[in-house]
Amino acid sequence: MQATAAAIIESVSGRAVPLRGNDIDTDRIIPARFLRCVTFDGLGEHAFEDDRRGLAAKGEVHAFDKPEYQGAKILFANKNFGCGSSREHAPQSLMRWGIEGVVAESFAEIFFGNCVSLGIPCATVGEAAIGRLLAAAEADPAASWVLDVKAREIRGPITEPVTFLDGPRSQFLSGQWNPMSELLSHLTEVEQVASGLPYVSGKW
Repeated sequence: MQATAAAIIESVSGRAVPLRGNDIDTDRIIPARFLRCVTFDGLGEHAFEDDRRGLAAKGEVHAFDKPEYQGAKILFANKNFGCGSSREHAPQSLMRWGIEGVVAESFAEIFFGNCVSLGIPCATVGEAAIGRLLAAAEADPAASWVLDVKAREIRGPITEPVTFLDGPRSQFLSGQWNPMSELLSHLTEVEQVASGLPYVSGKW
């Protein structure tokens, strides 16, 4: 099997979609009934399915349904984003909807790790800063933003410093964020180790 190097990710550019609310869990991001899929294909259209339906029933529109935010690449969110179950389907659905980077006050740990494995940089900012970012994205949905991993900032109509964990940031900048690519790039060493394991080699 040929190793495929992961791409270096220095920044994410595009429009931003604002999503207000703390503790938005993975069941809200992608409801449990969609976890029965064999592949992740098609999950993007069901991101926030129940939230979107619930608002539509009240005559309101979810940010993911508003025409002005279609095609957005960066998501702005509040505290503890991605909490709840550890399902990988949640970041998969966001990625397949089009999200390539997230800025929030804080993230649930497993959700954060799943995002890193998909090449989705997740940055944190303080409460006041996210308030300014959400307001700016609401005031000008057509604005372009840059989530700059290298410079540690989010730039658009306003600029805010952001925080990246050093480990994931280094992985994005070196192209080592994809665990499968890392495994395949050391396939010879993996095979050497496997050949010496009795339950693999059959040499008990």
